[in-house]
Amino acid sequence: MSPTLSIPLRLALTAALLAAGTVGCASTRGVTLPRDAQVGIASYYAHAHHGRRTASGEVFDMGALTAAHRTLPFGTRVRVTNLSNGRRAVVRVNDRGPFQGRRIIDLSLAAARELGMVGSGTARVRLEVVGAGS
Repeated sequence: MSPTLSIPLRLALTAALLAAGTVGCASTRGVTLPRDAQVGIASYYAHAHHGRRTASGEVFDMGALTAAHRTLPFGTRVRVTNLSNGRRAVVRVNDRGPFQGRRIIDLSLAAARELGMVGSGTARVRLEVVGAGS
């Protein structure tokens, strides 16, 4: 992709390419995932969604290190860094969202705890894709 494209546009283009035949597949080997970091606001979800099915079909467990992202393939592992305190967590994408405002990721309660953002409810974060797979 052209180096002049913005990060959100790169993510959208990558998602469109993936949707053409690999999203939801058991294997994502050979798929090129975004290498650029994405910076924005993270939030988390917990009790109201615990035990419900996620978009991937998996049952949401607020105690697992999982996340919802609008475009990344299910199973993608993402390093999330809280930019205000430097704390990090690696989460696995298993749901779609967030659908509120300009947030870029919704985290499980366990991930929010690791990042130290439970009290505030949101945090400015950096996302880096670290791998693919189920």
